[in-house]
Amino acid sequence: MWAEGFGDLLKEYAAVRDDVAVWDVSPLNKWDFRGPDALKAAQHVWSNDALGLQVGQARYGAFLDEDGRLVDDGTVYRTGRPDHCWVMTNGKDHQDYFDANLKDFSVEFEWIAPRMPHLGVIGPRSRELVQGLTDADVSALKYFRFYPDPVKVGGIEVTLSRTGFGGEMGFELFLTHPEDAATLWEAVTGAGATPFGVDAIEILRIEAGLIVTDYDYEAHQRTPYDFNLDRMVALERPGLGKDELREIAANPPNRFVTLKVEGDTLPEYGATVTKGGDEIGVLTSPTDSPRFGKIGLAILSSAQATVGNEVEVAVGDGTTGAAVDVLPIYDTDKERPRA
Repeated sequence: MWAEGFGDLLKEYAAVRDDVAVWDVSPLNKWDFRGPDALKAAQHVWSNDALGLQVGQARYGAFLDEDGRLVDDGTVYRTGRPDHCWVMTNGKDHQDYFDANLKDFSVEFEWIAPRMPHLGVIGPRSRELVQGLTDADVSALKYFRFYPDPVKVGGIEVTLSRTGFGGEMGFELFLTHPEDAATLWEAVTGAGATPFGVDAIEILRIEAGLIVTDYDYEAHQRTPYDFNLDRMVALERPGLGKDELREIAANPPNRFVTLKVEGDTLPEYGATVTKGGDEIGVLTSPTDSPRFGKIGLAILSSAQATVGNEVEVAVGDGTTGAAVDVLPIYDTDKERPRA
C-alpha cells in the first residue's frame, strides 16, 4: 500500500521542492519481459519507441488498445540483456491485456513488484545525497538513464536510475534483494532525506502536469494527445492503435492545460468545465497548491485551451471562475528534473 504521509504535509512538500525527500515507490507495478521478442512485445502495446532504446535507457509512454486509447501509462527500461526489459505500469490488472495482445510474440511476462521494491529520492539535493551513499559516479548518470549493473547505495545493492516523479531532480533505487528494503530506507533517511507520501505527491504531480490513471483518465477513454503526449507517440513504430493515432496527430481535438481556479471551494475530481454554459472539457485533478493556490489539471477542447481563456468549473450546484494557464504551471520548461 502507498503511504499517505508522515504527519506534516507542508513539510513533506517543501522537502521535495527545496531540499531532498524520499518515498516508498514499491507499490508501482513492475513486469519482467523475457524472451527473443521482449522489446518487440513492449513496442506492440506501447506508444513510445521501445525498439530504439539503448542499454541503460528508459522512456515514458502510454500503453494502448487497438483504438489508440490509453490502457495505462508507464515506463520501459532496456536492461543489459538482449532478451529482456522491464515494463512499469500504474495498474496491476494487466495480465489479460498482455495475454490478449502479445500471444504472437516469443515473450514471457511476469508481475515482479514484490521482488523489486524501490525508493524514490527526489529534490534539489537528491544528487548530493545519493552520491554520498555510493561509489558510483552519480553525476555521470543522465536523465532517464540507469546503470544496468547493480551498484551499492548505503551498502545495499540496487539498480540506480536517474528517474523520478514530482517535477524535481530525482533518482530511483530498485533493490536487487527485497529483504534489504528497510536497511536502504534507514540509510537514505539517515543521510537527511525527509520521508513523504502520496498526499504530498498529489500536489507535486498536479503542479508538474503529471497524470495518474483512474484520476485523470480511465482505461479505453483517452488518447495520448488528450494529455499533450505528442512526443511520446512514435508513429513510425508499429503497434496497437498507431493507425488511429496518425489520423489524430495532425489536429488533436483536445489539449491538456492547467486551470487556476477562483473562489474558496476547490472543485471535485472530474468537475465539468464550461464556457458560456457550453461544456468544453473536464477538470481531471484539482489541488490546493502552497505556491499557486487552487489549481487543477484539465482536458479542454483545443479551441478553448489558449492560455488566459476564462472558463467556469462546476462546484456544488453552481460554478466558479477559472483561467487557463500553462502546463505545467511549475517549472514550465521542465529544467529542474534534467538539471
